[in-house]
Amino acid sequence: MDSEETKRPIGIFDSGMGGLTVLRECVKIMGNEDYIFYGDSFNAPYGVKSTEQVYRLSKKIVQRFLKKNVKAIVIACNTATSASASRLRKEYPE
Repeated sequence: MDSEETKRPIGIFDSGMGGLTVLRECVKIMGNEDYIFYGDSFNAPYGVKSTEQVYRLSKKIVQRFLKKNVKAIVIACNTATSASASRLRKEYPE
């Protein structure tokens, strides 16, 4: 990885603030990284939404992160993971 790549942040998102525990663990393990956290409290809870709704919300967050030039995205939400992770991986293989 070149130095420009290593300077890019890692994006972490959750449907609320529970993903802060994931962020905390990432910082413990990879403290030299920069992070962007997005807690979508406005649309929480995701568990009562349809799979398509959760996918659309997740995709918007992924697009925000990509505009911030993140090098990786962590979905710290079980509902978003089950509803959208495989589809998002296909759409954004990079």
